[in-house]
Amino acid sequence: MQFVSFSFLLLLPIVAIINFYIPDKFRYIWLLVISAFFYLSVDLKAAAVMAGTVVVTYAAGLLIDRKSGFSKAVFIAAVIMEAVAMFVFRSGRILGAVGISFYMLKSIGYLIDVYKGEIQAEKNFLKLALFVSFFTQVISGPIERAGNMLPQFEKPATVDFDRFRDGFLQILWGYFLKLVLADRLAIFVNTVYPKAGSTPGTVVAIATLFYSFEIYCDFAGYSAIAIGVSQILGIDVMKNFDCPYLSGSIAEFWRRWHISLSTWLRDYVYIPLGGNRKGLVRKYINILIVFAVSGIWHGSALTFLVWGLLHALYQIVGVLTMPIRDRIVAVLKINREGISHRTIKGILTFLLVNLAWIFFRSSTLEQALEIIKKSFQFTPWVFTDSTLKNYGLSELNLNALICGLILLGIVDVLTYNGFEIRKLILKQGFWYRWAIMIAAIVAILVFGIWGAGYNASSFIYQQF
Repeated sequence: MQFVSFSFLLLLPIVAIINFYIPDKFRYIWLLVISAFFYLSVDLKAAAVMAGTVVVTYAAGLLIDRKSGFSKAVFIAAVIMEAVAMFVFRSGRILGAVGISFYMLKSIGYLIDVYKGEIQAEKNFLKLALFVSFFTQVISGPIERAGNMLPQFEKPATVDFDRFRDGFLQILWGYFLKLVLADRLAIFVNTVYPKAGSTPGTVVAIATLFYSFEIYCDFAGYSAIAIGVSQILGIDVMKNFDCPYLSGSIAEFWRRWHISLSTWLRDYVYIPLGGNRKGLVRKYINILIVFAVSGIWHGSALTFLVWGLLHALYQIVGVLTMPIRDRIVAVLKINREGISHRTIKGILTFLLVNLAWIFFRSSTLEQALEIIKKSFQFTPWVFTDSTLKNYGLSELNLNALICGLILLGIVDVLTYNGFEIRKLILKQGFWYRWAIMIAAIVAILVFGIWGAGYNASSFIYQQF
């Protein structure tokens, strides 16, 4: 079962209604039952791996929390065991890897927090099991912290009508990003990339641009659905995306992209390595290590490592060139807060991110380099003839895609500048509010990628 399946859409109202009437102190049991059912429906074999993770995490947490002479040994052994299991099961040699990267990082983070004394070990096995397996996060995150989730299982929020409406709008936005944009972009990208060598250069460049938006809409769409469903069930989940493509630097990009992963790496890898407290050279080494880990976490192919290291180099070069850039700004009297300067920084940052995504999407380094080379071969006639309609999308679909991307851009710009669209909608009168929601539902049903032979079961980040 997946978020975009009809079975999930039929199940969710039933789950929400039962959840509403269950007493607060027993609600975590219901959520655990649903989480187990959800994961078993996704991959039966993978459930055994998750069950083993829950047992190891629970037992290790209790032993670590005793602060005995064996606590450190237990902590190290448990973390190594889970880290090794994560990489082995994801390698493709053994089955049962669905979502393992996400719930393993949650488990490891929990053990670190217990070891550091930031939280106490959870003594209720069922609550710990729910933390690891909570169905809205188990496939593609967000990678939540035990300190945020466990107290909510003890005392979940009251689900009132306002909370339900807000969560419902989150879900609608997620389905729009996934079904209308991401899956439509994927058709074009998946058609171009395998035959990039024989494709006009500008079409290849468009495909690389489309992939940047595909992975954003796909992953942000999943996160929005996960956050919205959790909200309807009385659980608040952390924000995972915050207009990342409007960032003015790579460092800002990583504060806005996959926030749950970037903060996890910061708190559990970068800071323990010394962060920026041990000199510039050590800081640069730590940045390289963190982004190398990020690349390897995403996949075992060399292309993922290159993607991670590129982002590390971007940040290191950014720090090294800061004095020069400060001098240029001072001499030319440039207003760094001006629209023109911010726009230029935003475009340059996006282009750097887009370049790195080519390695992320490509199956080999050779393919990535071929796509980069091909993208610089300008073939402007593709905009005036019917060439663009030869890559899986009709003219109608291309127009729908362009309109959808424009809407995404408008929403992100408004959000970036402090206007929360959901709150603006909820402030409208009854008829306007429902007209907007009904129009959104109709748009998703009409323009979403549905139909026989179409498989919408896999979000991009599910493979990680």
